[in-house]
Amino acid sequence: MAANEYFNDRPSSHYSRQDSDLPRPRPRLPLPSSSYSAYKLNNAETVVSPITDPFDDPTYPAYKQRSQQSLGADSMYHGAGRIGGRDVSPYVDDIPLRPQPPPKDSEDRIGQDRRRFYSEVDGASPAFAKQALPERSRRRRMNGMFSGKISWVVYILTLIQVSVFIAELIKNGVLTKTPIEIHPQFNPMIGPSIYVLINMGARYVPCMRSTPGIQNSTIPVNWPCPNTTTSDVTSPMNQCTLSELCGFSGAPNPQTAPNQWFRFIIPIFLHAGIIHISFNMLLQLLLGREMEKLIGSLRFALVYFSSGIFGFILGGNFAPSGIASTGASGALFGVIALMLLDLLYTWKTRRSPVKDLLWIGLDIVTSFVLGLLPGLDNFAHIGGFLMGLMLGVCILHSPNALRQRIVAADLPYTPINTAQKCDGSGDGGIRGFVKEPREFFKDRKPLWWGWSLLRVGALVGVLVCFIVLLNNFYKYRTTCSWCKYLTCLPVKNWCDVGNIQLSNTTSSKRDLFSPSGPVDLSAFF
Repeated sequence: MAANEYFNDRPSSHYSRQDSDLPRPRPRLPLPSSSYSAYKLNNAETVVSPITDPFDDPTYPAYKQRSQQSLGADSMYHGAGRIGGRDVSPYVDDIPLRPQPPPKDSEDRIGQDRRRFYSEVDGASPAFAKQALPERSRRRRMNGMFSGKISWVVYILTLIQVSVFIAELIKNGVLTKTPIEIHPQFNPMIGPSIYVLINMGARYVPCMRSTPGIQNSTIPVNWPCPNTTTSDVTSPMNQCTLSELCGFSGAPNPQTAPNQWFRFIIPIFLHAGIIHISFNMLLQLLLGREMEKLIGSLRFALVYFSSGIFGFILGGNFAPSGIASTGASGALFGVIALMLLDLLYTWKTRRSPVKDLLWIGLDIVTSFVLGLLPGLDNFAHIGGFLMGLMLGVCILHSPNALRQRIVAADLPYTPINTAQKCDGSGDGGIRGFVKEPREFFKDRKPLWWGWSLLRVGALVGVLVCFIVLLNNFYKYRTTCSWCKYLTCLPVKNWCDVGNIQLSNTTSSKRDLFSPSGPVDLSAFF
């Protein structure tokens, strides 16, 4: 009764409107004895509540205005039922809504401030609300291992890479009687022999092109066999042909130059040991899965494979030719480059962008420093990162600051053939260009033209880098004297590790050596 008296003592805003859209009052009914009595609005007009009994279940006519629980409202936020500070319903309570905390699943991309969606959207302009709410829903899809959109590319790649690694251990066990290398030395990555990896497709330059002093040699050159467990050059295990070491019918004729170009691709699926694959798969499932959900499977696969392949091409040109390189590190560095660009593009919407930048920078610097150790191919890391940056400029959305300047809607990533215009008003991308070429470029702002030219330049740079480095690898073979310091430290002859050296052991044969043993036993990446 106290609540009834409280509401009866004050005029209700529900029945104080004079809009023509409101239903006309029903005929006057006999006043009941309950506390549900008539409300006196003014001296000119009196309206009686249609409810005559506490247990009455009246049927109300439909109103033109949307109620507070209409589809246009979002009850999760303070001020639900309001658009731009204006009530969309004539039945808003007089008691203000209490602010509600954001839901647990509204976490945006790592570090982004989710409070802006329930503190700034309320009372904001319709243009800001149109831009902010799709952003929140787009980020919500990235939470949870299997929630929302499934990262098919990441899961399939991980499954293949783990399966291939198990096959490596099985083959090493069949050839050397142990699943991991323990002779002639222990593999610190806890994995198979480097010769087994070469035989399974690791990037190894002598298996991919002619090498001076090998194909043009008049004396047969002996190579370690895939099943070797000794460093004794006179052992039969170290007296195989190059074709037997490389596999895949590499060079049946010793004078014939091998051309196993696919060794730029296969190493993405090979790993040197349990430690190697564990770190790579952890990074792939954490960062790769989130990035694939954000930009889509096709774009992610394009950056992943392009970065991995370019990293191996760059290493093939400038790394020591005796180093066998494996792993998905170059591809993952391309993903890290995308994360860095995404951070810079959305800097002002992040909750703690400086902390995010420090974490990404720490990851990059740590991996680069580890790549300076002997036997490791740091060029795969550098090449993958550079390729990720160039492709990221081409396929990622424009920076938020630029999109605000050109009044572009924050639309989610869509297939290229279904892309929308910058303002979301119609077909864009390839479809819009094919349908109406003139309309596609009509009313474009100078900033849009400038950023488009930058994207075209990045795409041209990607193609030029691939063509130039492939030609240099197979034809020109130009190197630089200082490039080796990007992958080694000039201490204790570390920069000489991996350089192929031929030594005469008898008058009728030559054996392959490197400073650390036959064919560089210390090369694991």
